[in-house]
Order: sequence, then structure tokens, then C-alpha cells
Amino acid sequence: MKKNVAVFLDRDGTINEEVGYLDSIEKLKIFPNAYEAIRLINVSGMKTVVVSNQAGVARGFFTEEFVASVNELIQADLNKRGAIIDKFYYCPHHPTEGKGIYLQNCNCRKPAPGMLLNAAQELRIDLTASYLIGDRFLDMETAKKVGVKGILVKTGYGEDLLQDDGPAAATPGNKPNFIAADILDAVRWILKDKQDNK
Repeated sequence: MKKNVAVFLDRDGTINEEVGYLDSIEKLKIFPNAYEAIRLINVSGMKTVVVSNQAGVARGFFTEEFVASVNELIQADLNKRGAIIDKFYYCPHHPTEGKGIYLQNCNCRKPAPGMLLNAAQELRIDLTASYLIGDRFLDMETAKKVGVKGILVKTGYGEDLLQDDGPAAATPGNKPNFIAADILDAVRWILKDKQDNK
């Protein structure tokens, strides 16, 4: 059976506005271009998979149930505009902050590749043919670890990172394959790249 190609999406700063910790529904603002971007992924036949660090759970700012309710709201909003996320994955852990099971060095917190590896298994994804869109270098590092092409968007933390000559600057291990203005620009690049590499 042929494997699926996926576009992995970071959530906060990529699909919706970065607000620090999204700890109330009122703070959820989906980028207007996200609807068309995700619809284009759907129409292309690629899977749309969200992979998101949610350390606010470990820090006690909100619960896993709250993360699920935000994801459900995003899905419902997208559905109204003819777009869909195939699956949401998130990591509630933190290596140094948190209590109980949430305080751990896990394999799912980006830049660890656990969420992508789980998705690859559950959704039969060919990682080497897939893409990841995110607003941080750690997203790019995650992509590189499993052979996924990484696209850095200038929304969220992206613009600030690109102006940073300090320790957050790009290294060979986290250099994006492409820098996009936003999620829609990123998806258009992906569709062209996929066509060029047929």
C-alpha cells in the first residue's frame, strides 16, 4: 500500500496567533490565511497533522482537556470553511518544570521527533516525502531529525528569530528548506516543490 505524504503544522504561531501561553479560548485567533492553506493541503491529497508543544500543561497553566477543547474549536472553525486537520498531536511534558507525569525528558517534546514518528506509524506517512511548517528553529530541527523538509514562517516567533544573530540563529541542524511569509506562502511553496520533485 502506498504511503501518505503529510504536512505537519505547528499550532501556535503558525495556524493561530502566538500569545505566549494560550490559556483561554478568548485568546484563540486563527490566521485568516490558515483556512485556505489547510484547504489546499486537503485538496492536494496530503495529510494535515498538527504537532504542538504544550508545556503549559506541565507548568499548570491549563489542562490536557483544555488543549483538546482548543483543538476541537480550531477543527470546528476550519470545517466551517471547508478545511480539516487529519490529526492533532501535542506534548504536555517539560524536562525541568512541572509535576508528576508531566515532569519528564520525553521523546515527544520538539525538537524530539516522537510526535512525527507516532503520526508516521498511525497514518502510514512517508516522512522523507513530507513537510513541517513552524515558527521556530526547534521545528526545523525536529523536521531534519526524520528527513522531513522544514519551512519556517515569519508569523509567531519566526520574524524575531530571523533577526537574531545570537544563540537562536540557524545552524546546519535547524536550517529551514524555505522561509515563508506565513502558512499560505509555505503551503504554496510545498505544492510547487512536490510538483517539481514528481
